Amino acid sequence: MRYLTAGESHGPQLTAIIEGLPAQLPLGKADIDPWLRKRQGGYGRGRRMVIETDEAELLSGVRAGRTTGAPVTLAIQNKDHRNWTEIMSPEPGGEPRKKALTDARPGHADLTGGIKYRHKDLRDVLERASARETAARVAVGSIALKLLSELGIEGANYVFNLAGIETRQAFSWDALDAIEDSDLRTPDADAAAQMRERIDQAKKDGDTLGGILEVRFRGLPVGLGSFVHYDRKLDGKIAQACLSVQAMKGVEIGRAFENAVKPGSGVHDAIHYREGTYARDTNGAGGLEAGMTNGEELIVRVAMKPIATLMKPLPTVNVVTHEASDAARERSDTTAVPAAGVILQCVIGWVLAEAITEKFGGDTLPELQERLAAARRYAAEY
Repeated sequence: MRYLTAGESHGPQLTAIIEGLPAQLPLGKADIDPWLRKRQGGYGRGRRMVIETDEAELLSGVRAGRTTGAPVTLAIQNKDHRNWTEIMSPEPGGEPRKKALTDARPGHADLTGGIKYRHKDLRDVLERASARETAARVAVGSIALKLLSELGIEGANYVFNLAGIETRQAFSWDALDAIEDSDLRTPDADAAAQMRERIDQAKKDGDTLGGILEVRFRGLPVGLGSFVHYDRKLDGKIAQACLSVQAMKGVEIGRAFENAVKPGSGVHDAIHYREGTYARDTNGAGGLEAGMTNGEELIVRVAMKPIATLMKPLPTVNVVTHEASDAARERSDTTAVPAAGVILQCVIGWVLAEAITEKFGGDTLPELQERLAAARRYAAEY
């Protein structure tokens, strides 16, 4: 499986083309749009989330509520484009255009992208580098999550830490409703109250906040990924997918950073054989060993830096005059940490769905289900 996305933050739409989905997968807007709404939610989001009401259009590859095996095309309209039609027009002329960006924002793609692609109006960089692009990836990832659900695999995400305030209530699959009901995607009501106070203060200060997200999957078969080549290791693919999301700066699988300062005897998960099956009493590895799933729950934590667009801007340089300036201010969020967990679940879900189709093949969902069931039987009998 593979996909491409296209589109700018204030262009007419975002587009994605997906190739390699098995035929006969039940699929409709109801499988995609709820994930787009989740991405737009969360305490601390800005005005753009009020303007846009994201919905996916299925333009190809789906008929009568199921995939056909042909490429699937998705489109998400940018409602704000009506205010940017002249600014974003592909036709030549009219330069310098309104809303030209020349005061590079520290922490953004602005300056580096401008040098790389030789743009002096840094809007040519901003528009594609914007996290608005993640709406397309959430739409794509929601389809991967649908495929995983048809195979008995479930995912979840929650906010582990926001601006130094940690969720003290241990994750539980029984707490999913509480996580979904929380505008901070945490089951810990006390931590959520503190997070809101911290976000409110940051907004008053013109500042932004980051955090740590945790994503989990259960029901994964043994042996997704491989140890035989570096580029087939599943942990490497997961890390790349997470770090490709805007503002993500670190990835931890299992208790990686905690384990790094312990002796091996206190780190590795002992293997037992009970009642005809292999078992581990601990899961410090986070469900991955030597680049492969081991049948335990997959646990991934990702560090998100504070959003780089500040309402109280940092010093910078104007790329046209080379004079000192204040960084440009674009409409932005105080924090997008709760939404980031949704995005990460979708991009990790895509990696897992890709690994499953690679391992088990099949042109249709029933073939994939049959082959996966056979692999699970073999693992149980091994």
